[in-house]
Formats: sequence, structure tokens, C-alpha cells
Amino acid sequence: MADHAQDFPRSSGVLLHPTSLPGPHGIGDLGLAAHRFVDWLEEAGQSVWQVLPLGPTGFGDSPYQTFSAFAGNPLLISLDLMIEDGWLGRDDLADIPHFPSDRVDYGRVITFKSAKLSLAHANFLEQPKTNQQEEFAAWCHEQAHWLDDYALFVALKESHGRHPWTTWPRELAQHDTRAREQAVQDNPARVAEERFRQWLFHRQWHALKSYANAKSVRLVGDLPIFVAHDSCDVWSRRELFRLNSQGDPTVVAGVPPDYFSKTGQLWGNPLYDWERMHQDGYRWWVERMRAALDLVDIVRIDHFRGFEAYWEVSATAKTAKVGRWVAGPGSDIFQTLWDQLGKLPIIAEDLGVITAGVERLRDEFELPGMKILQFAWSEPGSPFLPHEYRRNCVVYTGTHDNAPTIAWWHNEASSKVRHLLADYLGREILEPNWDLIRLGMMSVGHTFIATIQDILGLGEEARMNRPGADTGNWTWRMPEKACEDEAIRNRLAHLTWLYRRRPDQKAIIATEETSFEDVTSSREEILPADE
Repeated sequence: MADHAQDFPRSSGVLLHPTSLPGPHGIGDLGLAAHRFVDWLEEAGQSVWQVLPLGPTGFGDSPYQTFSAFAGNPLLISLDLMIEDGWLGRDDLADIPHFPSDRVDYGRVITFKSAKLSLAHANFLEQPKTNQQEEFAAWCHEQAHWLDDYALFVALKESHGRHPWTTWPRELAQHDTRAREQAVQDNPARVAEERFRQWLFHRQWHALKSYANAKSVRLVGDLPIFVAHDSCDVWSRRELFRLNSQGDPTVVAGVPPDYFSKTGQLWGNPLYDWERMHQDGYRWWVERMRAALDLVDIVRIDHFRGFEAYWEVSATAKTAKVGRWVAGPGSDIFQTLWDQLGKLPIIAEDLGVITAGVERLRDEFELPGMKILQFAWSEPGSPFLPHEYRRNCVVYTGTHDNAPTIAWWHNEASSKVRHLLADYLGREILEPNWDLIRLGMMSVGHTFIATIQDILGLGEEARMNRPGADTGNWTWRMPEKACEDEAIRNRLAHLTWLYRRRPDQKAIIATEETSFEDVTSSREEILPADE
């Protein structure tokens, strides 16, 4: 069997969602701060930037519950870049509200940015015919297979008080062709504007991706296995999901009691009709994966184990504690994806209740799994301990669901955990975040990713998500000047150099003729001053 790890060179990177970037408009975006972050990654020797799902968020602001598996989040569109394009003027941004710098106030951000995006669209329409308008028309034609339904879905949600699609008039809820054609005629301006917003997102994102790739930074995206019930995907393709005649789910997705919740996690997503998907060659999944890989270089599939077996819960249940495991499509869907799209750069999120069957499915397609260092210290035999890793895996200090390592160490780690980590390293633990970063860097895993919170040494105030909590998630923003700390950047760069994870690094071995001082002086630009 081929060594699939060869598709993943030894590298390291950072997990940071764009909404957490600093900036004046209330939420991180795809403009200057994002490009500067790419510069910082390059200076720190990092070659991977991992983000969360990029879709348009709804109630709860979760990137894992979006209105579309294909669309982008308009809140990430940079207003400054639209000034450069001529669709906004400087005076148009003279009324920026005083947004909090440490968190996203989604309600105020949505109101502010939506108004500016509408203004930009009006200005775009007033311009004489330009190459940009021709580019826009061509893009809309290319993306029509998802864009037409999505733009109408957004217009209909707004015209129906943002209520779920199941509450719309019967013909519209059933995605009736004649009703949709009439709805487009009734809402031409809003449909056109949503197409424009999606073009802006994809245009700016591809510019950012090109900038990152030119600096040898690969983007890792995140693809949730399930989609939201109140989404264009379910509305437009309801036959692919297990719904009743009114369009409501009969069973929903979740996970049983686990590390994060004693009653399990009730996600509420509708479950797929896998037999129906098999019959049409998993066409929706092929298109979804093709679209994802148009945006990013590598795709992390969230809850990969659901392809082998998924936790099915009654749609009327209040928690996910009572449910059953049901067999998923297994290798059939991945073989189809491979046949249609070729060998895919996928990371399998194989956390939680993992069985031999899940491991067989992961290994059959040579997919790297995930190793979380915060999970490693329960016992000496833990599979998350670094000496247990194989090369074909991606190592993390923690994920968006974990507390930052500083907070984990002080608030969650038991005395047993503290003792085992200290015993493992053979010394007192003074900087748990940097100790885990060093362990991940030195591990055999081909890819190591640290959260930006752990690199900056932040605590509970910087947590991105608390699984099971209904409010307060997804709002954290990085401090304005966080990436200006040269000591932190150089420390990260040095560990990356030391453990051979720099993309442009040549193996330099100290010999009798080449002293360690010679080696380090040739890399002095990435070494801390005190090294």
C-alpha cells in the first residue's frame, strides 16, 4: 500500500477562523488582516492555515449550522476591498459603529454590513458595462447549479420573516418549479443582490487563497458531515433526507454521552437517506466535495465516523442520551468520490466513540486521523500520547471545541493529568501551552496544528466554542496587535525549524566541520534572540 502521508509533507500551522481576525468592522474578514495573518504565518515558518466552515450562519451563529453547504458567509466580505474595487467610497464607511474589539456582536454586525453590501450592489449596478460585470455574469452562470436556489432561498427567508422553510406556503416549501419561477419574478432585486454577495465572497476568498498559496501556505477547510435542516440544501433536495410529508425530520443526528456532555450532544441535523444517495451516485456529495476543494487545499471532514455508523435520535427527543447506532454508507461513498474526483486530500476527524470499523474505513482510503494532545494524559496507555502516533496523522494541541490549553490546565486538568504530563516530560510544567506545542512539533505526525489561542497563551476568555452551550459561542476575536509580538513569532519559528516542519527547509546536519553555531546562524532570522 502506498504511503499516503507523502501527500502531506511534514509541516505545521495554525487554527484560526477568519471571524476571529481583528479589524474595525465588528468581525474578522478577508481583507488586510487576513493577508497580514498569512504574512505572519510565513514569517513564523508555518505552512498550514486551518479554518472552520465558511458557510452563511443562522440562529446561534454556528459555522456548523449554515444555510448552505455551497455558499459563503457574506459577513466575511471585506468592505475595504470593495473600496479598492470602487463599489464603496471612503465616506460610505464614516458611520462605523463602535464595535467591541474582543468579540463579535453578530446582531449589530449583520445590520451594519448588510446595509453596506446593499449599497455596494447598487453602485455596482450603476456602473457602465465593465470587465467586472462580465466576470460576475460568467461566475453566476458557472455556479447556477447551487447559486440560483440559494439566492432565492435567502430572498424567501427574508420575505417570510426569516422563519424556517417548512412554514412557507405549501408550493414553495415543496420546491415546486412553478412556485419558484413566480418567486424569482416577485423578488428580482433581492435575488440579484444575493448572487452579488456570493460572488464577492468567492472572489475575495480566492484572492486570499492565491496569496496564501504563493507563500507556501495551504488552507485547510472544515466540512461538517451533516447540514442544517433550515438550509437551502434540505429545502431544494428534500428527497435526499429522512423527512416527513411536512418536511420535518423524523430522526436527527447527534452523539451519545461523551467527554463534552453527560447527556450527549443533540445536534438536530436531519439524517441522510443514504440509499437514495447511493442510487444517484452520491451526486450531491460529489458536487459538495468539488466545491469545497475549489475553496481550500485540504478538507477536514467533521464527524467522519458518521460514514461508518451514525447516532440516530428521535426528532422529538430532548437530549441525545437515548439513540442507536445505524450503519452509514461506508467505503461505497468514498470509492465513488475517488472515482469521480481522484484521490482526495482529506483529514478524517476520527474523535469520539471510534470502533475498529471506523479505523478500517479511514485506513482503507489512507486518510490521516486526528490526535488531540489535551486528551492524552488520562493513562499511560492512551492512544493520544505522542509515542503512539503513526506518521499519517494530524496532531493538535486542541480544537475549536476545547478550552485553550492554559484554561484547560488550570480549570479542567485533574491532578492525575498534571502528574502524568510532568512525568512524561520529566520536569515541572510551567508553560503547558508551549509544552504541548513542542510535543506536537516533535511528534512523528506529518502535520501539527496549534490553535492561535495556545500560541498566544490565552485563557478561558478566548474559548471559541463550548459544546452543549446554546449561547456565547463563536464570538471570540484575536487582540489587535497579537501577531506583532516578535518573541512569540520567533519562538514558534524556532520550534518549526528545530523539528523540521518548515516547507522550504533543507536538512542541515551538524558535523565536525559544521558546528551547531554555524547551523543556527544560518537560520538566525527565525531564532529567538535568547537562543
